[in-house]
Amino acid sequence: MHSANPFNQQDVDALTGLIKEFPLATLVASSASGEIDADRIQAVHVPFVVGDCGSQLLLQAHIAQANGWWRSVEPSSRVLAVFNGPNAYITPNFYPTKQKHGRAVPTWNYAVVHVRGKIRFVEDKAWLSQVIAKLTQQQEQNEKTPWSMDDAPPEYIERLLAAVIGIEVEVESITGQWKLSQNQPKENIAGVIEGLNETGCERHQEMARWISAEQRD
Repeated sequence: MHSANPFNQQDVDALTGLIKEFPLATLVASSASGEIDADRIQAVHVPFVVGDCGSQLLLQAHIAQANGWWRSVEPSSRVLAVFNGPNAYITPNFYPTKQKHGRAVPTWNYAVVHVRGKIRFVEDKAWLSQVIAKLTQQQEQNEKTPWSMDDAPPEYIERLLAAVIGIEVEVESITGQWKLSQNQPKENIAGVIEGLNETGCERHQEMARWISAEQRD
């Protein structure tokens, strides 16, 4: 990922916070052959939870055993997980300065986290049950009546656990970019927030909230 100030995000709590809010990652690995060939680059889309082992940051997830992705990846190989937060197109019409001199072009705002690390695959049912329960609790916490694994018959859960395999990534690096109009003057930032909110689009309003929060920080 191209690293450019003032968009760099280095706060680990902020980075892991995005992962918790937007847990679905694009997980990318090379096939076991290790050859540099586009046809051998493998990707899968997986929701992760953040774990730790002492000071070691971990990403944990599961996929179906029937998904051939995990069989094509060598255990302990390095992988890349990309987590995308909110994003929105930014029109120059949002900028008050555009009305003054016209020197403005469109751009795209976004927040993204890249995690690199070593992967391992886990078949232990107790580990799988714990990780799935954690992911479920994370996603169900705002429901009126949160679902839990205890709501389903035990034999049903056992059968499903036998059909999945765990994924754990030992994090070696975590980097992020919050491109939230920080390179614009204050009046343009205010114009972007107002313009996004006025669209009535929930996705745009979410981006406006992120920009506002960035300004408060």
